[in-house]
Amino acid sequence: MTDAFHPDFSAAAASLPDRARVHLIRGADLSGDTAQTSGMRRLEAISGKTVGSEKLWTGETHVAPATSSGDHHHGEAETSIYVVSGRPRFVFHDGTGEVVLQTEPGDYIFVPPYVPHREENPSPDEPAVVVISRSTQEAIVVNLPALTPLTDPR
Repeated sequence: MTDAFHPDFSAAAASLPDRARVHLIRGADLSGDTAQTSGMRRLEAISGKTVGSEKLWTGETHVAPATSSGDHHHGEAETSIYVVSGRPRFVFHDGTGEVVLQTEPGDYIFVPPYVPHREENPSPDEPAVVVISRSTQEAIVVNLPALTPLTDPR
């Protein structure tokens, strides 16, 4: 809206530095040019690379039907996950065996730093889509040969 009370700031906003403007990232513009793990596809939306964020990474993960991701962790990053669609399972090792957390749309998952885990999509025909936010501005992904319990990362 452009009027005396709502001038058009589009041109001025485009010339502001990244840290002084609000960014719109369209779903169709998410980038697959980010760290990946086998069995899933990560798409980057908010990051240091895309918008100049300093403390946050946000994107989507897609896991095809009847597929499991490789085992991995996200280094020092805390990870928040929101289940958009599908019923993905999140698996980690508690020191005695694998623990499976079964989710459904609307659920949230928290993954602490350095905790090895994987995502599984047991559905034979429905993809699983989640939105991920991390406490670092880059997509830290450490792919692992096996799922093991958390060891002291320090």
